[in-house]
Amino acid sequence: MTAYSLRDAARIFGISPARLRQWERSALVRPTALAGERAAFGFRDLVCIKAILVLLEHGVPLRRIRRSVEAVRERIPELDAPAASLRVWVEGSDRVVVRHAGALYEPTGQMVIDFALAPERADDVTPLAARRDGAQPPDPETALEWFERGCRLDSLPERFADAIEAYSRAIEADPSFADAHCNLGTVYHQQERRDDARACYGRALECDPSHVEANLNLASLLEEQGRNEAALAHYKAALRVDPLRADAQLSTALLYEKLGLRRRAREHWRRYLQCSPAGAWAEIAKKRMEEAE
Repeated sequence: MTAYSLRDAARIFGISPARLRQWERSALVRPTALAGERAAFGFRDLVCIKAILVLLEHGVPLRRIRRSVEAVRERIPELDAPAASLRVWVEGSDRVVVRHAGALYEPTGQMVIDFALAPERADDVTPLAARRDGAQPPDPETALEWFERGCRLDSLPERFADAIEAYSRAIEADPSFADAHCNLGTVYHQQERRDDARACYGRALECDPSHVEANLNLASLLEEQGRNEAALAHYKAALRVDPLRADAQLSTALLYEKLGLRRRAREHWRRYLQCSPAGAWAEIAKKRMEEAE
C-alpha cells in the first residue's frame, strides 16, 4: 500500500498540515497505512479527505460532517471509511446522506425520506452563549469552525487580516487551542510582526509543549534574530517529538554548521537523507557528509 505522510497528504489537496492534523486529532480522518513504524495516509484515507473537502465546498459545516462521521461509525460500523461514503443529497443542497449497500441513509442509519434539513453555511459561526458571570465558556466546536476559516485564508496575503480575526476568534472560543495560536503566529511572522509571532508561538507551547510546528517556527524566528542557541533548543524539542521530520533535520544541520559544529551537523545530514533520500537538498546533504569525513 502506498503511504503518504501528513504533510504529503496536505500538499496533495492544497490544505495546511495544521488543518489536516486537527482533523486527525478530532478523529474526523484516521490514517490507516504505515510508513516504517509511523502511521500514514493510504489511498482510502485520501478519498476520505477529498470527500470532506467536497462537503465543505457545498457549504456543509465541519461540525455536521464530524457528527455525521461519528453517527455512521456508531450506526453502520461495517463501513470502514465513513467519511468516504458521505455526500450531499442533491446538487445545491447541504443535506448529508450516506451511500451504503446501494441505498441512501441518514447518518443516523435511517433510510432517506424526502424532508429537508435547515440549511447552514460553512462560514456561519454561532455566537457563544454568555455565562451569568459574563465570561464565555470554552466551545471547541465553534473554535474549530473559526480555525477552519483561518486555514482557508492564511495563504492569501490580501486576506491576512481576515485570517488573524478568524484565529483570534478560535482562541477566544478555546484559549487552549495550540494549533490556532501557532497558525496565528505564522500569519504575524509572514507580516514580519516578529514580537507578535513569538508571543503566539510561546502561547502554543504553553498549551502543548510538544507542538512540533510551534517549536520549529519559534526556532526559525529566533535564528532570524541571531539567537542561535535558543533556536537550537527548539529544533531539538521538535525532533524529540518527530525525529523523522525532514525539514527539522535540515534546519538543525544548517544551524550546527553556522555554529561551526560540523561533526554534529553531519549526524543531522545523515538523518535528513534517511527521511528524504532524493532531491536537491539530498544532494547537498551527501556533499556535506563527504566533506566532513
